[in-house]
Amino acid sequence: VRSVSLGLSFKRSAMQQTVKEAAEMLHYSVGILSIAAGSLLLAVNYYSLPNAVPLIPSTALGILLLIIAALLAYAGIRKSQENFSLFVSLCLTISALWCSTGVINILLGQGVLSIATDLRNAMVPGLAAFTLGLLIIAAVGVLQKEAILSIIALAISLSTAHSIVSFYNSSFGFSAVACTFLIVCIISAYFGVARLLYFLSKKEIILPGTDLSRHNIKDQTQVKGSSRNDFIITGLILNMVSASVFGCRLLGVTNNLFVGQVPWLWASGIYQTGVCILSYRCFDMLTATFFGFTSILRFAEGYSLLLQLWQSAEPVFPVPFLVVFAILFFILALFMTCRSLSEGLYLLFFVAYCIAVACQPNGFFHGGSQGINVAIFVASALMELVYLYNINAFSKIPTGKGIVKNLLSHSRFLKLRPEKDLQPPFLGYSKYSDAEVLGHACSVLAAFAMTMAGDSKTPLATVVLPWVVIAGGLYQLICGSVAFSRGKTLESSAYIVYGMMWTIWGFTRYGGLYGSVRGFNVAVGIICFVLFNCFLVFSTLFLNKAWFFYSLTFKLILISFLLDAVNALPAGYDIAVTIIFGLVSFYCFLSALFNSTFESCQLPVGTPLVKLSGFGGGSSKCPHLSSRRVTSVKKIAEIMMDGGICGVPTDTVYVLVAACNRPDAVEKAYKTKLQAEERPMSLWISSLKQLEPAKHLFSPLLWDFMQEAWPSSISLVIPRGEWLDCFGLKDSAKYIGTPQSIAIRIPDCSVTTYLIDLVGPIAVTSANPSGEADTTHHNQVYAKLGRKVDGVLCDGPSPENIASTVVDCTKIESGNIGFFRVGIVPKSQVLQILEKVQQKYKSAHINDAFAEGTREQDETPYLSSTRLDQTQTKAIEQNPEKSYMNGGFSMSDEESERH
Repeated sequence: VRSVSLGLSFKRSAMQQTVKEAAEMLHYSVGILSIAAGSLLLAVNYYSLPNAVPLIPSTALGILLLIIAALLAYAGIRKSQENFSLFVSLCLTISALWCSTGVINILLGQGVLSIATDLRNAMVPGLAAFTLGLLIIAAVGVLQKEAILSIIALAISLSTAHSIVSFYNSSFGFSAVACTFLIVCIISAYFGVARLLYFLSKKEIILPGTDLSRHNIKDQTQVKGSSRNDFIITGLILNMVSASVFGCRLLGVTNNLFVGQVPWLWASGIYQTGVCILSYRCFDMLTATFFGFTSILRFAEGYSLLLQLWQSAEPVFPVPFLVVFAILFFILALFMTCRSLSEGLYLLFFVAYCIAVACQPNGFFHGGSQGINVAIFVASALMELVYLYNINAFSKIPTGKGIVKNLLSHSRFLKLRPEKDLQPPFLGYSKYSDAEVLGHACSVLAAFAMTMAGDSKTPLATVVLPWVVIAGGLYQLICGSVAFSRGKTLESSAYIVYGMMWTIWGFTRYGGLYGSVRGFNVAVGIICFVLFNCFLVFSTLFLNKAWFFYSLTFKLILISFLLDAVNALPAGYDIAVTIIFGLVSFYCFLSALFNSTFESCQLPVGTPLVKLSGFGGGSSKCPHLSSRRVTSVKKIAEIMMDGGICGVPTDTVYVLVAACNRPDAVEKAYKTKLQAEERPMSLWISSLKQLEPAKHLFSPLLWDFMQEAWPSSISLVIPRGEWLDCFGLKDSAKYIGTPQSIAIRIPDCSVTTYLIDLVGPIAVTSANPSGEADTTHHNQVYAKLGRKVDGVLCDGPSPENIASTVVDCTKIESGNIGFFRVGIVPKSQVLQILEKVQQKYKSAHINDAFAEGTREQDETPYLSSTRLDQTQTKAIEQNPEKSYMNGGFSMSDEESERH
């Protein structure tokens, strides 16, 4: 007979699987049907272009393309969680293409692009880059037998190529372009509708050529357990787009650089910002930092072209900033070589690009930097091909991966940090990797951008605004958000406050909003930031010396802003303090990058100037590991087998556990809780097989009841006996249960049961000092227990805040069960389980001829038990703090929460 709890578990799992399949079908269908809708719009647009009045106005077409681009981006991001690399790359690439095209159409509809030549110069550079990028996706799709996606990518690539030809050869005709987009529309609509029918018919209707179930299983099996970054492909294609804008000008494909090409550059910057954030989600810190740097370049390039609307002269670029940017790229390239030589060499192109821009006062408009853009275009295309092919290929293209890592493995001086989930102690765990490297790098960029003093009458003539607002403002806010998700509240507050200050001051002083006005109103706002920064400086006393000097030198920046606001700034003071702050930020950048890569020979960041006990003291090495990774659970198991105690998630609240085969760990866990030495611990197992050696010591009724009730959030209090000796507790057995009884259960939590499978039965107590509230989040474990805990398995908020149900089974042979507490599992469900077990024994041992005569006698104990349970439950409701006695087992309502 199946247990009710196990049946509910299976039902819940089946519902979750159904919801997951529905989401997968929805995301795939949204992406494919969005491609069909966008292709239909473009087909109608190109077909009606020869007419005097297009069928779809340019502004309306642009807005519709932006909406479709948003849907494609949503489908690509959501599908990235299911390991569909080619689909993710295709959706995000087409989304970026149509986002840029939509903005250009809006500019055309609003009269910004007035003549046909403007439209050609605006469209061709971006279309050329996306044509090659989609062609590479199509080619790799053919090699990987992704027929649907390769056909769609190839068709859109041909459509964009036809669009380019139509701009230079009017005899080619826009009808041919419309036909290719119509082909894309028909193919995408067919496969999108096929997916919907496949799901709505519960896998009964499969249109010809759309059965991808076997292929999808094969694809997911190949990448199971891998941690890869599918967003790199889109970032590389966007590097091709920006390089194409300037490379086409050098090669004579376009006549000039103007505002019509800004959509390609800023769309690349926006999407690369997204790639940066999503790379942090993939725990790819180096790639996130790289695309953060490139997106800053994209915004600055677009800003330089946009300036032509307000001034005819070419802008001037701050040379110190670009030199520092080249140094940051070079350092990042060195660390990239530890992962792959090809990645490190690829970053050197951007080092050369920054140097070329710095060598000429007109920066991006000079032929030298445009020539390097051509090289970046070719290198990005090759890197896209290699990355995309190597994702699922068995025989991969060599990229020099692991060469430098193998060389460093023989070094005694430098030891690479192993790829494991150990994190420094912080209150919380995040799905994102650490963003301190990018945060400090952006502080360096913002500071050195201000070293070039501009003319207050023409603030836009010097390109400072994008570096300060984007690097110092936008990316500081992003890094602050990532730090907050990781539980780093102080670092997050600093990044967010500094990001707000850089943004406000950047627009005010370097955006033309300030002008020559100086006064008390601006000074009051800056004083507020100064006061808040005083609090941050005080708080960093408890963090480390590096952060203390970082926040202290930013106060000098704020004083510089304040003096400028009251028109009392000494000559050269602002440049001096920005250099000081930039150098401090540069050291913080180096230390964060170096210490996150190497385990030994780290750059010191200093100990806290004021040391506190517990968290923040800087000496604890308690690992916080994600429960979503098998390696993390194995690491916690290793800690427990070595005698450590850990906080782990369950199907109710977080608990503190120790391996039963380590008596020293059980005793340590028992003594860890404050004022809890009189409180017994409970025993958890992963399956009844762990009790098989002692099965003969249990009554058949109790054994069957345990088998029916578990796994669930039900703790069963059973008589203590010789069966407990099979766990090897030795002298520590006195800490588990009472002399008469013991609480035992199998949790309905896959993570916890897997951990028990690794270490054996575990002794459990609540993960909070006695008298305090339950621990319902992993960040509370270390906060409450501090250095006494040796590891925390992090799973976010507890699934339930309601306690488990504790059932007294010490008198189950007489038909009586009691309830110490009715928790998440209702009493009726427990009684239903007991009734099923009892019915099993009735049908097996009672003759039907005697059933009627004996039924009253059989039901009497059970009914009396029910009446007793109701009385106990009523007493519990009236006095929840009272302790209840049954069979020698004593448990208060508060302390039984751990069960």
